[in-house]
Amino acid sequence: MGMQHKKLLILNILQILQRYTDEEHRLSQAEIGKRLEEVYGMKVERKAIKRNLMDLVESGYPLSYTETVRRNRSGEEELLLTDWYLERDFTDAELRLLIDSLLFSRHIPRGQCKALIQKIEGLSNCYFSQKIRHVCNLPDGLPQNPELFLNVQLLDEAIGKKRQVCFQYHDYGTDKRLHPRLDAQGNVREYRINPYQMVATNGRYYLIGNYDKYKDVSYYRLDRIRRIQVLDTPVKPMTRVRGLENGLELPDHMAEHIYMFSGESGPVSFRVQKSRLCDVFDWFGVGARFSDESEDEVTVHVRVNYQAMKCWAMQYAAGVRVLSPASLVEEIRLALAAAAAKYEQ
Repeated sequence: MGMQHKKLLILNILQILQRYTDEEHRLSQAEIGKRLEEVYGMKVERKAIKRNLMDLVESGYPLSYTETVRRNRSGEEELLLTDWYLERDFTDAELRLLIDSLLFSRHIPRGQCKALIQKIEGLSNCYFSQKIRHVCNLPDGLPQNPELFLNVQLLDEAIGKKRQVCFQYHDYGTDKRLHPRLDAQGNVREYRINPYQMVATNGRYYLIGNYDKYKDVSYYRLDRIRRIQVLDTPVKPMTRVRGLENGLELPDHMAEHIYMFSGESGPVSFRVQKSRLCDVFDWFGVGARFSDESEDEVTVHVRVNYQAMKCWAMQYAAGVRVLSPASLVEEIRLALAAAAAKYEQ
């Protein structure tokens, strides 16, 4: 074997272990030698394979193997190392969860989603791809923003450096394309934003920030942002933003803003059918408090954005009745009456 082949041997052995082994698929030294010849055209003695395998172990690679003792032709005992495999950072189940999270997302463009899935597949071996053949059938029925990943990168930079950003914010038209929002004069509106955090919720990616003209929290879908720029101006401190005076406690904030609406939050009580408790936990988490439990219903107490609660109560209207505050009850009553009237025409 030439010098160049000797240098490549250890890399080729590592690649074989990466591609063809896991705890359920192990290779003997003889089988590794066979793969070297089939894949790389390299004929290698077993001693050289063993030496390189041990070099990988000594270098810290997570290789597992079985030790057995056997007698050679001379009757002497010798140690046999077999059943080699590469231990994985991720189990197949964990990789499947990562892939499914991409499949269920609504904000990642189809082409970029498939590329990410292929990268995740590369973290396992050749047997894993057989388990996820369904990923080839990604739907292509949603409008896409090709600038999404750039938005994530630039916003991450801006948040890290505590710098403002400016961008155009878009809405979808009946032509299924994004169109920039306009100001009162008909010009493209520029949003100057203090970015604080990016979050994923309800299958979407949002920016939590503050529109620099105002004092309250605002939310922006990353897939509707275009032409973003990181500015040199520092962000407005959270202490000057209504609702963030004490900082951004993300779990509590997300529980309050289930639909990522701006506006006032406060305590809300509602009566709900116990068959809907899974929906209560899905949306409000374990911070929800309960009282007045009967056989079929229970009263729930949460702190939530009022406009988000209005939408949630209407979504689950058949099994939910808001009790307080009175102003929200009246707002929901009027909205449900208006909706019912449309179906009476």
